[in-house]
Order: sequence, then C-alpha cells, then structure tokens
Amino acid sequence: MRLHFPQLALRRRLGQLSCMSKPALKLRTWPLSFLYFFLPFSVLKPLAKVGWRPTSRVGLYKTIPTRLLSRAWGRLNQVELPTWMRKPVYNLYIWTFGVNMKEAAVEDLQHYRNLSEFFRRKLKPQARPVCDSHCVISPSDGKILHFGRVKNCQVEQVKGVTYSLETFLGPQTWSENLEISNNNTETTFQEHLVTKEGNDLYHCVIYLAPGDYHCFHSPTDWRVSHRRHFPGSLMSVNPGVARWIKELFCHNERVVLAGDWTHGFFSLTAVGATNVGSIRIYFDNDLHTNSPRYMKGSYNDFSFITNNNKGGVTMQKGEHLGEFNLGSTIVLIFEAPKDFTFNLKPGQKIRFGEALGSI
Repeated sequence: MRLHFPQLALRRRLGQLSCMSKPALKLRTWPLSFLYFFLPFSVLKPLAKVGWRPTSRVGLYKTIPTRLLSRAWGRLNQVELPTWMRKPVYNLYIWTFGVNMKEAAVEDLQHYRNLSEFFRRKLKPQARPVCDSHCVISPSDGKILHFGRVKNCQVEQVKGVTYSLETFLGPQTWSENLEISNNNTETTFQEHLVTKEGNDLYHCVIYLAPGDYHCFHSPTDWRVSHRRHFPGSLMSVNPGVARWIKELFCHNERVVLAGDWTHGFFSLTAVGATNVGSIRIYFDNDLHTNSPRYMKGSYNDFSFITNNNKGGVTMQKGEHLGEFNLGSTIVLIFEAPKDFTFNLKPGQKIRFGEALGSI
C-alpha cells in the first residue's frame, strides 16, 4: 500500500520552519531527522520531494542533550536500591558487560547500595600487580585505541581520525607552573611542550568499557602542577563513534592534569562520555564536572603550585588518582627520549598496572 502526503500543506509547513530561529528549527525538525534513520526511504520519499533534507547523522547526534541526560543518570545512580532488587539488577549488568566480580574487593552484590557504588567498586589488593620494570604503566583497565609519536600537532583518537593537540590541551597559559620553554622563537605548540633536547612527544589512548574497572591510577612517578577543566558535550567515546566524529575528544568534557616527570612534560586527560558526566580526581575537591554553571566552549584552570604548595602534587606510579562513573577514555600525552618504545598492539586489552612502554 502506497502512502500519499498532502504536498502543498507540507510545503507550507516547511516554509514556516525555515523562518524559525536556529534553536527552534533544530528542535522542531529533529523528530523528522530521527525518523529518517529508522523508517524505510520509501516512506519519507514524499518529504524529500517537497524540499526537506535530513540533518546529518553527526549533526543529529550532537543535538541530543547528553549533558542533561548524564545528569539525570547520575541522579538515578544515587538512588538506593531495595535489598531484594540489588542482585537481579547487578547480575543483569554483569551478564551484559562481562564484569569479573571475583576481582572485586567485595563480591557480595547486596553490599552495593546503589548503581554508583557498584560502578566504582574497588579491587582486591593483589588483583592488579604494578609492573616495576617499565617506566610507564597503564593507568586503567581498557582497550588500546591508539599510541605512538605525536606528529604535526595532531593526535589520532582512532586510526585515521585525528584531533588538534592544541585544541585538546588548550592554550599554554599554565606553562609558568611547569618547566616548559618560554623562549620567543617561533615554535609550534608541540615543540613548545618538549623541554629537553633529543626528546619527542608521545601519546596513548585507552578506552574504558562499561564493564571495566572504573578507577584510574598514576601511570608513572610524576608531579601534577596544574588542572584544566573543559566543560563540554558528553557524547559516547565508543571506538565506533570515535571513528565517526572528528575531534570527538575536543568536543567532550574533559579534565587535563599537566605536570612533569623525570623526562619532561607529562599529562593525563580524563575524557567524559555519555552517562559519565562525573569525573573525580581524589586530591582535587574543587573540581565539579558536568555542572550547569559551566558553559561549553570555556575552560577553568587551577594551579596546584600557587593554591596548594610550591611543590605541586607528587604522584607515585600505581597510586590512586581518580574515577569515572561508567565507561570513558584516558589520554596520555608526554615527553620522552627518542628511544622510548611502546609494548603494545592496537586494539589489545590491557589492565591497570601492566606495562605501556619503556626506555
């Protein structure tokens, strides 16, 4: 049976939509674009005849209020579950995402009062031995998306899809807190981060799936001097989406911890994702992520040298650093000698404490 649409009425309606303000237009045409991806083309073909064109898949995805949804999810996570409901709810999650509860410090599911406590469960002390023979270890459980040298101020979030190093880390207004060159000669953003002759800049991207251990740790012995918080979107950081949206990590909310280690500049960035609006850094009580008071497109800085002590925050390899509330991504960007090598393969699964690379 063929569907017939009153085309004149549609033309008039689309004409009214075209006169609306951009925010209103997005709101009113969003349902049509949504249907475009789920209904057969033959059903929506009459709309195309009268001049309607769907929003692109990326544009459509970006209009979803991920920050608001993540805030609501965070509230839901805090709701205490009745004792009788805990086992079936958590068992469903364990079955869906392949969680290994034998590693948990507390295996009894009824111990976790709400979903948030379950997501942030701790591990048994010996579940993740820290490798002592390598200078950089994995800060978390996860999957290696990409690693290697930073080239031309571009970093790969997945193979073939890049983002700008400068956009990701932000302007170097914090460099006075670090031992970073401030000479007046013309240098690129990447060259400005390299403080020692003969060094290169390296990166490593680790994706934490919903079933992974959600805490992250210090990947090496280093000093944290500065924190920069970028409020932003909370789009999924699933590898499939990362291939789809260029500069995804620059759009999403993130917390950049910058400092130095024995070989120069070192940074760890925790990138938020859908339902992961909450990024917690254990030694930073002033950090509040996914807060409505912060606008997307801005950033706020905090110096651990001028506000806490002149030495910054010293972290030991393997020490607890922070946590997410579901799955997310960690990006390491650091300076090291040219003979630094990664002991990794793209796509491999890795656990906190295992070696990332050595000199």
